[in-house]
Amino acid sequence: MKKVIFILAFWLINFSINAQAAKVLKSVNEAGDVATFELDCSKQFQTLAKGLRYNITRHEFKGPELKNSYRLLLVMDGFYSSTLNKTMTISAVLSDGTILEAKKIIEDDGFFDGACTLKIKDPKALLEANIDKVIVHADKDVIYTLSEQNKAIFKKNLNEILTAK
Repeated sequence: MKKVIFILAFWLINFSINAQAAKVLKSVNEAGDVATFELDCSKQFQTLAKGLRYNITRHEFKGPELKNSYRLLLVMDGFYSSTLNKTMTISAVLSDGTILEAKKIIEDDGFFDGACTLKIKDPKALLEANIDKVIVHADKDVIYTLSEQNKAIFKKNLNEILTAK
């Protein structure tokens, strides 16, 4: 009986992860030299942690000298902070200790609008490691901790972006 319950729970978790994985949208610019692959966020952004949503984008350039670029857009729900600085730092801390950082320029009125983009230099390393938490260094540090299920969904979505054609 325990085995049946365990198998059923495992199946439900897998089904839940697969159901939450986003579709990948592809677009090509008019000149035909840049293709863009991104998660379909037309209905809603994917959830990384409570109050933190994301989108992953890959720009693929034609030509051997140009590399693909990868970006992780983070959107903080309801995050609106005034700071004394001109910039704010957002950090993603990986399980292997690596830190991805982005500096966000504060708007003219002195407020942060709740969205920033992190450049992903090595997406395959990010696929192997987990994002453990995202830290917004504002008037006080705001820490978003990721659940195991959201980490698995993020990895699945990142892999979809990496392998999209």
